[in-house]
Amino acid sequence: MAAFVGVTQYWLWPSTGPPLLVLAAGLGALWLPFGWAAHRLLSGDVTAARGVSAVAVLPSLWVLAEAVRSWDRLGGPWAVLGASQWNQPATLAPAAVGGVWLVSFLLVAVNTAVVAALVRRSAAPAVLAVVLLAVGPAWFWWGPTPTSGPTVRIALVQPGDIAESTARQAASEALTSELPGQPLALVVWGESSVGVDLAARPDVTARLAALSRRVGADLLVNVDARGASGGIYKSSVLVGPDGVQGSYAKTRLVPFGEYVPLRPLIGWATSNTQAAGEDRRRGQGPVVLRTDVVAIGPLISFETMFSDLARAAVRRGAELLVYQSSTSSYQGSWAQPQLAAMPAVHAVETGRPAVHAALSGVSSAFDARGRQLAWMPAAEWGVTVVDVPLDARTTLYQRWGGWTIVAALVVVTAWCAQSIRRSWSGVRRWRERNRATGRRLWRGRRYRRPADPP
Repeated sequence: MAAFVGVTQYWLWPSTGPPLLVLAAGLGALWLPFGWAAHRLLSGDVTAARGVSAVAVLPSLWVLAEAVRSWDRLGGPWAVLGASQWNQPATLAPAAVGGVWLVSFLLVAVNTAVVAALVRRSAAPAVLAVVLLAVGPAWFWWGPTPTSGPTVRIALVQPGDIAESTARQAASEALTSELPGQPLALVVWGESSVGVDLAARPDVTARLAALSRRVGADLLVNVDARGASGGIYKSSVLVGPDGVQGSYAKTRLVPFGEYVPLRPLIGWATSNTQAAGEDRRRGQGPVVLRTDVVAIGPLISFETMFSDLARAAVRRGAELLVYQSSTSSYQGSWAQPQLAAMPAVHAVETGRPAVHAALSGVSSAFDARGRQLAWMPAAEWGVTVVDVPLDARTTLYQRWGGWTIVAALVVVTAWCAQSIRRSWSGVRRWRERNRATGRRLWRGRRYRRPADPP
């Protein structure tokens, strides 16, 4: 598992350096309980009861390990097993019930049932595997469907990998200026598309407002600049024909990329890397920005990975999840498609459509059931115009949140308690047998005739 973490996040090496190896080893160790439980339940003479316990316990341990490593200070939920189904809406469907965690649980449960069938040489676990595998498609086809809503046209601007901030903004403006004449509801730029504080540069704000009037739609730009308070923020800013309509400041920062955890202690290890030389400032939490047509929940880059932020935005009234990212530092790596795929997961979890505009790729869009509407690879640049149906439904995950994690904790706790009870009962029986044997031996010695003296 340490190798898995390292391979799926190898692209962080330029920013983190050697601490990536330590992080991978530490996160991989979270799966030691899973390995121990797998050996305990699936080795030797596997009874039917142990097989059933394995199908419940092993997925629970897997989910708990994923939940712990998904803490944003540990790197976030990159390459969570359930997210691997982002392009399979039928198997991703259980995310609407229990989030990406339930998808992970079902995947491990299916594989565990297959192993139990092979170990026991029995058809019963194989039947259980088929039943578990059918949960997702069954929910997709027969579960609640989203309520139909209006369709809005969204433009996703992807200018490419441009290092200089002024040139980035100019490229985004040039691409946007080609859009007049289309009935657009919103134009979305990528992360760090504007390199100046709009509050301190009214001339830039006026130019963006004029562009909004010319296109006939609001612009959601992204500012990466030092604010009036002196700190550097990354902010989604909604610019309309009359100027700035609202903004959202990023709250989940990329470890090492945007801040260095425990900088006084490990800052020396990142001195020769691309780690942030100065920590970015955090915002106050998700907000909803409203255009004349749609209420949007903006989130930025690293925040694309987190289910709770999407739930918070929808809870505040967002009809459309809008993600902005850059990934210029990770050009050509797995980070780009991984990031672009996660909006599909959150669309299913929250029952709201999601779009993702990337500065240098990959840009994507998904409907409320996780079906792909658009996908622009990192190797391309330009504007993707996509019609997004604002279908919506209130999912069970949106209502109950991470109940799958709580259920997994209950299952593991119950199994551990039962194992301890059985072990203690075994110890007691062993002691009683030894005590009884000891009494018999003692009595035998007591009543034995003494040997004749020599």
